[in-house]
Parts: sequence; structure tokens; C-alpha cells
Amino acid sequence: MSDGSEKRRGTLLDIAAAVGVSRTTVSNAFNRPDQLSAELRDKIMAAARAMGVHGPNPAARMLRTGKAEAIGLLFHETLPFAFDDPAAVGMLRGIASACEKARSGLLILPAVKSPASRSAIHRAAVDGFLVYGFLNGAEAWAPLLRRGLPVVAIDNQVPEGVAFVGIDDRGAARKVAQHVLGLGHRRLGIVSLEAAVDGYAGPLDAARRAKMTFRTSADRLAGYAEAIAAAGLDPDSVPVEERPASSEANGRDAALSLLRRPDRPTAILAMSDRLAIGVIEAARSLNLRVPEDVSVAGFDDIPRAALVRPALTTIRQPLFDKGATAASLLLGAVADGGTIPADRRLLPTELVVRASTRPPG
Repeated sequence: MSDGSEKRRGTLLDIAAAVGVSRTTVSNAFNRPDQLSAELRDKIMAAARAMGVHGPNPAARMLRTGKAEAIGLLFHETLPFAFDDPAAVGMLRGIASACEKARSGLLILPAVKSPASRSAIHRAAVDGFLVYGFLNGAEAWAPLLRRGLPVVAIDNQVPEGVAFVGIDDRGAARKVAQHVLGLGHRRLGIVSLEAAVDGYAGPLDAARRAKMTFRTSADRLAGYAEAIAAAGLDPDSVPVEERPASSEANGRDAALSLLRRPDRPTAILAMSDRLAIGVIEAARSLNLRVPEDVSVAGFDDIPRAALVRPALTTIRQPLFDKGATAASLLLGAVADGGTIPADRRLLPTELVVRASTRPPG
């Protein structure tokens, strides 16, 4: 119990009276310091410290304004992956840049593939959601849409009424496959990203393909298949190795399965640069030269793609712009208090030809 000796914590009005300014000016000292002179802000902050005030109460502000001043990012992987995978980091940098410009916070909800993590959607104090990766099916989307907040999907299969920002994965994959086929390769292998949420690692056969739920993987595989068929080859004859995450280790493991086949591929298409770098490492471990013995192509154009030896042929996608565009779209809707048009914004991709691909033989 209080003995009456405790000092009452000051309010913004108390600070305003002590300094001789308005409550709005005090609020700006905390929230928009660039609107005040350094001298005035220092005076206000000194008075605030003397009264035990360290800033507006976030919970009270949310009750008053109805806004959390933050957006949520539903991420398909764990937090360590989000800050380790170069493609994810590039996208996150774009989101962070847009949030900084809008003076908005960012809450990351990782591993939304698990029911326990998805329950956090109900509790998240945010003004809207970005959904990155693999949230597929009406059941998965239901708890999110029930919140009634603006939503923008990034690289995701979206239900009707949800805005989408991404790339033409199918067209981009077709482009890189056409490049390899145009060099004269006829024995191809593919290293695929995960097809569904089950941790499977192994051949991606016809039965497995029928169960694919991840849009990005399905679209890239379809793009490869279109180019292969157009070259007069049977797409079903091309071996595909699926791995549950984009990593060099998974790329190595998948490539070893492909490169040890009696009909060893002369070119391997990988659905990410990290997988492709793993393919190069696997080839070296088998004393195979890249690109003399096997050509390798990736996807994303992460910074390391130009630094690995040989430099990696790949698809460049605008990772930073993808995140920034999606976040700006969401933050604009939050600021306007309106809805987001349910359109598809496809950003451009580019085939970057480097030293890891050449004609066979």
C-alpha cells in the first residue's frame, strides 16, 4: 500500500504547464522531435524526466486512437531463418525501410505454419498484416481475415479480395530454363524448394506434385516444365529433388542425388541461389567442374551469387522493392483508413548470365 509519500507520475499536461507550451508540443517532443528546435525539446525532456515521464503510454494511445502504429509480418519460417536467408533479408530490408518512412513499428510473427503460432494472429497489436511465403488454403487464411484488418500478401497464393505483391515466378523460371536449353543441354536436373508443409526431402515425383500447396515452388516448376516441353523434351523425365528449406546444405544433398545418377545431368536448375551454391559445392566434392562438366543456374540474385566461383547464372528479382512495395501499400491503407484494392502487382525479373552456365561437352 502507498504511504502517501509516493510522487504522482506527471502527465503531458503537467509537463506542458511546467515548460509553458501546449500539450501538443510536448507530444511532438516524444513522437515528432524533428518539428521542434533542439533547445525546446531538451527543455521538455528535462521536465519530463523530473516528473518521471518517459513517453506516452502505448496502450493508452492505442485505446485513444484505435491504432497500434505497427504492422505485422506473418513469416513462413523461423526467426533465425528470417535474418539468415539473404533473399528474406533483402525483402525484410524493404519492409523496414517503408516502416521507417511511415514511422511505423514492425511485429514479426514467425513459423506461421504451426497452429500455435497462428493463434498469435488474434493477439497481435497491429494495424494490418503482410503475409510472406506459404499460407495456403481457406482454413489457414480464416483467422487472419477474421481480424478485419488490411492484408497484403507477398509471394503467396491469395484468396479472393486480398492484394498481392510478387513476381511472375512461372515466367522467370521459364526464362532461365530456356537459357540452359538454348545452350544445348538436354539432360537436366532440378532442385526444388519445399512443395508442402511436411519436411519432406526426396524425389518430387508425379504423386508428390499432385499434392503441391506452395505457390512459389509450383509456379517455378511449371515454368521449367514449359520450357522443357517447348524444347521437345518430356518434363516428366527430368529428375527433381525436393528439399524442405533454402540452404547450401540442402542444395548439396539434393545435387549429390542428381549427380550420382547413371544419366547424370549436364545442367541443374535450382529454385534459389543458396540451393545452387550447394549444387556447386556438391559438384566439386565429386571432382566435377562447373560449368565444364555441369552447368548450374539459381534464382534470386542474392549478393553472394556474383561472388561465388564460378559466378552464378540466376534470375534477379527485386527483393528490396518487393518488401518496400508491399509495406507501402499496406501502410498507405492504414493511414487512409481504407481498404486495399485486391490487385496483383508483379515486379520485373531479369535473367543474369554469369560463368556457371555454358554449352555441354
